[in-house]
Amino acid sequence: MNTVDKFNSHLVALSRNLWWSWNPHIIKVFRDMDPERFRTSNHNPVLMLGEFSPAQIERLSKDAGLRARVDAAHRELVDYLDEPRTWASVHAAPLRVRPVAYFSAEFGIHESLPIYSGGLGVLAGDHLKTASDLGLPLVAVGLFYRESYFRQRIDRDGNQHAEWVRSPAETLPAKPALTPAGRPIVVEVPISSSETLLAQVWEIRVGRNQLLLLDTDVDGNTDENRQLSARLYFGDQRIRIRQELLLGVGGIRALHAAGIHWGGLHLNEGHSAFATLEYTRLRMELTGADFASAAQDVAQSTVFTTHTPVDAGHDRFSPELADGHLGPLRQSLGLSQQDFMGLGRIRPHDGHESLCMTVLAFKMSRYANGVSALHGRVTRKSWQVLWPHHREDEVPVGHITNGVHVRTWLASAMQRLYTRHIGPDWRTRLSDPESWVRIEDVHDGELWETHRVLKADLVHFVRRKVGEQRQNNGYSDEDVKAARALLDPDALIIGFARRFATYKRADLILRDFERVKRLINDPKRPVQFVFSGKAHPADRPGQEVLRHIHEAMRAPELRDRVVFIENYDINVGRHLVQGVDVWLNNPRRPQEASGTSGQKVLLNGGLNCSVLDGWWAEAYDGLNGFAIGDGTSHVNVEEQDRRDAASLYNVIENEIVPLYYDRDEHDVPRGWVARMKRTIRTLGWRFNTDRMVIDYTRECYLPAAGAQTSAMPK
Repeated sequence: MNTVDKFNSHLVALSRNLWWSWNPHIIKVFRDMDPERFRTSNHNPVLMLGEFSPAQIERLSKDAGLRARVDAAHRELVDYLDEPRTWASVHAAPLRVRPVAYFSAEFGIHESLPIYSGGLGVLAGDHLKTASDLGLPLVAVGLFYRESYFRQRIDRDGNQHAEWVRSPAETLPAKPALTPAGRPIVVEVPISSSETLLAQVWEIRVGRNQLLLLDTDVDGNTDENRQLSARLYFGDQRIRIRQELLLGVGGIRALHAAGIHWGGLHLNEGHSAFATLEYTRLRMELTGADFASAAQDVAQSTVFTTHTPVDAGHDRFSPELADGHLGPLRQSLGLSQQDFMGLGRIRPHDGHESLCMTVLAFKMSRYANGVSALHGRVTRKSWQVLWPHHREDEVPVGHITNGVHVRTWLASAMQRLYTRHIGPDWRTRLSDPESWVRIEDVHDGELWETHRVLKADLVHFVRRKVGEQRQNNGYSDEDVKAARALLDPDALIIGFARRFATYKRADLILRDFERVKRLINDPKRPVQFVFSGKAHPADRPGQEVLRHIHEAMRAPELRDRVVFIENYDINVGRHLVQGVDVWLNNPRRPQEASGTSGQKVLLNGGLNCSVLDGWWAEAYDGLNGFAIGDGTSHVNVEEQDRRDAASLYNVIENEIVPLYYDRDEHDVPRGWVARMKRTIRTLGWRFNTDRMVIDYTRECYLPAAGAQTSAMPK
């Protein structure tokens, strides 16, 4: 192989394994090849490389320095994939034979693979990346959304517009998944006595593991069904039940066709609960067992994670809709309509009750958990009705608190700081509390200056993004140019970015407009706010919250100190969590199950200001951030909002602002930096996905694999 071919081969190999996406030095290799093209491709090396001509590749290969970096990166990837000794090889050996099958409706791995909408998908992506880092064999299953969730545009009146952009498979690191005999996998999913869905299966490599995505845009499907998997969380209940049949039933069939012998299922939320029924059917076919015996075996090897205490987050399908789509599955299990529907009902014999995917998932799994300690308690209370003879504290639902994949979300500058002071091997000791004690020895000035550099990067990013937004939305040249002066990098910046569901109360800070004006316009101690987030296209109340923030942003008294970044995605989130001083989270307790966005901030040196809900309820110790309220809730929503708004203003005015602006003779806020260090020391080791995935492995995956009988799908 000549030099050019070797160079190109290594680039292709690197671009087609998403391992590059959590290694900053590899990202920099791609960026340095053509910074503007890399940016406009949404940081997608497959798309960028596809735009290079052979002559351009040859010219790049003549750069000896670049060629050496590409060779080194490729060698690092090969070594990573071939590493014989990993955490899982020592502590989870049975899973090397029978991997975990991890089902999720969305996966947020990187912005260049737009098959996610928000926190659930990003959590799934972080879970998958961490399993790879730990050497934990895991095969993920999802849907291939060619048109993604949606791209957001906010017009000059604050109205949200949803725009759908198609992503061709050839521009993504996807290849057709193959059977052991080398044939492309196409699965069939019957959805009525006369209609069958066809789905091609794509494979994406995520480090050591693989992600299988089902795609209905294939010949043989009706035009409607070709579009079924095109968009995430879009359409009516009829589309939703078909997507969930595709994910659950089609996902099991894809695994079976690929020759994967899994040791247990993990359902990341109830969307994929039909997988347990298809797995039961498969076991009945392979072993000759009846439904009850096969379902018991499946349940013993199934893990279910529920992510929301909000009722609207639990999918329910009417008896008519369910019967019209689930007939073939029901018949294959040999169940009557009443017995089948009863699997997804709180009251099995109530013929009017809908089929609830969460109920089905609970009944078909033996390992169930919430995603924080508080959420576990809320879940046990909410679903005690399924275990009427158990006390609330006896309900068999535990909790494994969410974490984040540190290498994805941690700024390169902070990674270098940790390498210098925590040790070169700090990434392998993320969950060791003793390692993080060393952060106290870092000079206050060094930690503060590192944060200031990241904050300046955020300000530059905000100015560029807002300038582009204004230009695209027809603002005047003067307004576009004014974006270059947005935000003061030396003034306090508070960030808020998440899904604009009404219970998250994105506009709570605007409840008392006069008070906000005083905060923002204080001549000596100003406060600035950066918002980002999407409201679902069908969520009118959520879009009204967004419009309220837009109106405030346009007010002369708040102009240039309150900004909104359109099209919230992983890239926007990464810049925000790495650069803000304070991360704001103010949901109505106890409706935030976990809230991992704040966890992404803490190792970057940001401080959390949050309602004592989700993960923050178990993380806050009085000195490692700030708390809104005292952890109590009022039955009257308006009264709760009033109390929490008052507390939020008091915290900002009397705790955050004074501490941030109290500087020594070197302009270092010693008290603030002390709180940054305490945050890193007390929380960094707990709220990462290394700890989370290890917890899942020890508490769920290994017991589930051990419960599996010898008769496995083959």
